[in-house]
Amino acid sequence: MTKPPRKRNKATSATSSDDTPPDNLTQEENPVTATITVTAVEIPELIEQEIRDRLHLERKVERAFFEAGKALTELRDRRLYRSTHQTFEEYCRDRFSYTYRHVNYLIAGSKIVDNIKMGTNSSQNESQDEMGTNSSQILPTSEVQVRPLTKLEPSQQPEAWQQAVEEAGGKVPSGRIVKDVVQRIMERAKIPNTYQIGEVCQIVVKDNPELRGKGGCWGIVNQVNDFSCTVKLWDGGYTVGLQHLKSYNYLPAECEQMQVICDRINRVYSSGLEESVQKFLESLGKLNRAYLTGLEEKLLKVLELEIRD
Repeated sequence: MTKPPRKRNKATSATSSDDTPPDNLTQEENPVTATITVTAVEIPELIEQEIRDRLHLERKVERAFFEAGKALTELRDRRLYRSTHQTFEEYCRDRFSYTYRHVNYLIAGSKIVDNIKMGTNSSQNESQDEMGTNSSQILPTSEVQVRPLTKLEPSQQPEAWQQAVEEAGGKVPSGRIVKDVVQRIMERAKIPNTYQIGEVCQIVVKDNPELRGKGGCWGIVNQVNDFSCTVKLWDGGYTVGLQHLKSYNYLPAECEQMQVICDRINRVYSSGLEESVQKFLESLGKLNRAYLTGLEEKLLKVLELEIRD
C-alpha cells in the first residue's frame, strides 16, 4: 500500500512552487536590461511678463556690487555712521564684516562703472531702461572685473572695458581678460618707469647694501626718474632703483591715507625721541596694510601730543 506523503514534503513542495517565476516572465526577459518607459513632460515657455521679470532680476544681480559701492559712498560722505562709530572703517567692519580695503574696492568699482556707462552712452544713441543702462550694454558684474582698470585714467577705462568685452566674445569678461587688456594699454605708452607720484611701494633689498635694514618697509613715491624713484619712508627719503621697488597696488584713496600716515610718522621720528619710540615707528613703517589699528592710532596720537608739548 502506498503511504500518503508527509506534511513536511508538502510544505517543501509549496516552497519550491513559490520560487517558480510567473508564466508571463520568460527566460529571455532580464530585469536588469528591461526597458523603462519615461513620459516626457512639456515645459511651458516663458510668457512676456516672466521674460521681463527675469531680465529685471538678472540686472539686479549684475548691479549688486555697483549698488553696494554707491551706498557705501553715501554712508561715508554723509557720515551716517557717526551715531554708533567713530570711524567709517570700524562701522563697515562691525556692520557688514567688510575690510577697509574691500570697501575701497567697492567704492572705486562703482565709480569705474559710471565711467564705463558714460563712455559707452556717449558713443551710442540707444534708449535706456529703468536701471539707466542701454539694453545692449555689457557692464561689469563684480568688483574683481574692474579692479585692473584703476591703473588707467578715467578717460581710458571705457575703451579698455570695451576691448575686454570684445575679447570675451561679447560677454562679460573675466578679471584676467581685463587685466591683460590694461597691461597692453600700459605697455603701448612705452614709459620705462610706470610708478606714479603718491604710489605706495615696498622696498625689496635684493643684496643692495645701501638698503640694508629697509627690506619690507613701505614708502611713498615723491619723484619719478627714468630708472629709479625717490621714495619717502618713515625715517626719510631714499632714491631706489626700479628693481628694488614693488607696488602695493593700493587704490588712490588708500595711497592718500598712507601719505598722511607717512608724514605723521616722519614728524614724530624727526623730533629725536628715545630709541624705544623709534622702534615703534619703525614697526609702523613695515605695515602691509593701508591703515592703522585703533591702538596704533592712539599711540601715535600720544607721541604727536608729546612732541607738541
